[in-house]
Amino acid sequence: MFKKIVILILFLVGATVLNANQDNINDTKTEKVDQKKGSSKNSQKKDENILDIENMVEANILLEKINKIEAGFKDNILLKRYSNYLSYSKISAELEQLKDSLKRKNNLSDELEYQLLNKIRVKENELELISEYKGSPIGSLINPPEIEIVEKITNPFGIINALSSIKKMEDSKQQFTSLESQLEFLSKNLEEELDSYRNLYVLEPKDEYKEKIAFLDKQKRDFDIVLDIVTTTQEVYGRKIEQVILEIKNQISQQVQKMLLIFAIIVIMLIVSFLVKLTLKRYFSQNENYYMVNKIINFTLAFLVLMLLLFSYIDNVSYLVTILGFASAGIAIALKDWFMSIFGWLVIVTSGFIQVGDRIRVTKGEVETVGDVLDISLFKITIKEDVTLVSYMKNRRAGRIFFVPNNYIFSELISNYSHSELKTVWDGIDITLTFDSNFKKAQKIIRDILKHYSKGYSDITRKQLSKMRNKYQLRATGVEPRVFTLLEPHGMVISGWYLTNSFAALVLRSTICAEILEALMKEDDIHIAYPTQQININKTSNPYGPASKMPKKEFEVDDN
Repeated sequence: MFKKIVILILFLVGATVLNANQDNINDTKTEKVDQKKGSSKNSQKKDENILDIENMVEANILLEKINKIEAGFKDNILLKRYSNYLSYSKISAELEQLKDSLKRKNNLSDELEYQLLNKIRVKENELELISEYKGSPIGSLINPPEIEIVEKITNPFGIINALSSIKKMEDSKQQFTSLESQLEFLSKNLEEELDSYRNLYVLEPKDEYKEKIAFLDKQKRDFDIVLDIVTTTQEVYGRKIEQVILEIKNQISQQVQKMLLIFAIIVIMLIVSFLVKLTLKRYFSQNENYYMVNKIINFTLAFLVLMLLLFSYIDNVSYLVTILGFASAGIAIALKDWFMSIFGWLVIVTSGFIQVGDRIRVTKGEVETVGDVLDISLFKITIKEDVTLVSYMKNRRAGRIFFVPNNYIFSELISNYSHSELKTVWDGIDITLTFDSNFKKAQKIIRDILKHYSKGYSDITRKQLSKMRNKYQLRATGVEPRVFTLLEPHGMVISGWYLTNSFAALVLRSTICAEILEALMKEDDIHIAYPTQQININKTSNPYGPASKMPKKEFEVDDN
């Protein structure tokens, strides 16, 4: 019984403890449920905070991307032009509003009407300044550069202009192609900026983003239209430029072929002229004759080349002849000396009375010069002055180069000392003797000296005159020295004449003068006369001489 009571007590105690434990367990479960609910709410708040942070980070990334894109647009010429296009549209709308206001308000005061008219005038002026943006977001850039009209190539100088035109057209094509690339790049960036703003608007739905999206969408559509127009135009424009360049290159090719043909003809003419010169050189014994023939060949060659070029590159030769016909009178007057020099050159070349190497004497007024002909050109004769008797008597200088116009042969005196085969000239020496001198003896001495020194030149002249008989009618052909005795107021003048080398006359003259002087000084009965004065001294008190008798009273002095 006691055991039953103890077992019952233990059972009750155990039940009580079990209930207590169960309550504790339930309380623990409740607390755990409450903790779970609290942690769920905290987790939700934490997720929301994380989402906000992620959105903020993404928004910042988008803003940075937008700022970077807009920084690239800072100096974009297309966007600057687009702003002018927007300004044009805005001003146009304002102008239409002003005009509508002016039409609707009929009972306006004069002052208000005047103000409206002024505003309309200002807006019209503003539109005129940016008129190129009418209907074009990028203004006149939407139109390709005009293709330059290239004239037909008719001469080698036209090739230079044609190449320059090709370079300009290629630059224009490249410029318009670069515009297409710029538009594509701009459209791509605008698309990225528009997408960025749309994503940003999703994250942060602000009104400013909405307005920006609308503006960018319109801007992109405008540039897409421009891009389509430019792309189509660029294709047509590029084909047109390629066609024009191809035509120009064909003309250049034809002109080069023509130049090569003309060059070949000129080379053939040069070869022929060289062969002719080489052949003729064998038949001329004197270099002077060959020089003149060489000049004629060169002139003929130059004339033929000039005619070849003239008829090859002048399209309308008859037109040129007509112009020259009308202008010939004025040209003849203005260039009279030139034409006369050319005609004189023709006379010199065809007649041959002056040749290169000849010694000539030119007289112009008081100026005289003797020299050797260095060259005979189309307009002048070039002479090198030598030391001659003219230099000794008049100029007192020599060695100068004279340029004598060819027209002088018609108006001035030109003497040739070495014309044709004749290379000698007569030179004379005059010696004055006193009246009491043995002039016959002096005459013989002078004749012997002249014969001695001029014998070689006399023989040469005799042969040269024999050759000249075939060309000229010669009468006086004596070549021996000549001595003349002439009576002059101050004595007997013995004039001796002899033949000498025309290129060295002064040298032989000096030698003969010294020989004559030395020979005459040895003779006692020969006296050389020269200007002298004789003074007679008489003793007399008359200052006017012994033959003068002057009244004494003329020399008296009146004391009063």
